[in-house]
Amino acid sequence: MNCVLIQTTCSSKNEAKNIAKVLVEEKLAACIQLMEIESTYSWDYKLCCDNETLLNIKTKKELFSKVKSKILELHSYDVPEIIELDISNINEDYLKFIKENTI
Repeated sequence: MNCVLIQTTCSSKNEAKNIAKVLVEEKLAACIQLMEIESTYSWDYKLCCDNETLLNIKTKKELFSKVKSKILELHSYDVPEIIELDISNINEDYLKFIKENTI
C-alpha cells in the first residue's frame, strides 16, 4: 500500500476543521494536522499576504481523487491548493494505522 501526504490551505481555521472532520469521518484520511501559516502569493495581478490554515492529510494514494473531490466540494477558494506528495519512507506501524483508518 502506498501512502501520500495531501496539502491544502484554507482561509479560516473553522473551514479547515470542517474539511478535516469530514475527511476523517468518511475514512478518506487517517490523520490530518492543522497549522496556522502566513502565505505570500500573487492573485489577480496583486501581491497578497494572508493568514491561512494548512492541512497535512495522511491517506492512501488510491484515495487521492476522492479526497480532492471532497476538498473541492467543501472549500471556499476558487482555486484551492491540492497537492499530493508521495511518501517514500514510513514507519510500518504508522502505515498500519493509515490502512486501518481509511476505506
